[in-house]
Amino acid sequence: MNLRHRSVRRTLLGRPASVRWLHAVPHPLSSPHEAADLPRAPVHRVRGLVVDCDSRRVSVAGRQLNLTCMEFELLAHLVANQRRVHTREQLMALVWQQTPMGDMRTVDVHIARLRQKLGPGHRALIRTVRQIGYAFEPSATTKPRP
Repeated sequence: MNLRHRSVRRTLLGRPASVRWLHAVPHPLSSPHEAADLPRAPVHRVRGLVVDCDSRRVSVAGRQLNLTCMEFELLAHLVANQRRVHTREQLMALVWQQTPMGDMRTVDVHIARLRQKLGPGHRALIRTVRQIGYAFEPSATTKPRP
C-alpha cells in the first residue's frame, strides 16, 4: 500500500506527543565536516561593542547585555549597515518584517531601550536623524554630561 500521498502532519497527528516531538527535532549533523561547511554568521566589533550574530549575544566592554529578540535584531541590522540611515518604516519592514502601518513609535521605544542597555559610553553609537530615522555611527563620540 502506497502512503506517500499522506502528509507528514496527517500521519503524525494520530501518534503520541512524544513521537510527534521526535519527528520535529532536526537531525544532528552526520559528520564534523558538515558543521565546518555551514556558513558562519558575522561578529561585529565596534569600540568595545561586540554583536555575535551566530550566538545572538551582545556585550559591551565585556559585560553581557540581556536583549529582547527585537532589540537584538534591531541592533544587529543597524551594526551590519553602519552609517546608513534607516527610516522607521524601513526598520519595521526589515527588522519586524511587517508592513509599516499606523504609529511608528514602537521603533523609537525599542531604540530608547536599546540605548539604555548599551549604557552611557555606547548609546551615542545609534544616531537619531531628525524626522527621518536612525543610523549606527561607529565614529560617534559620547558627550560628557554636565
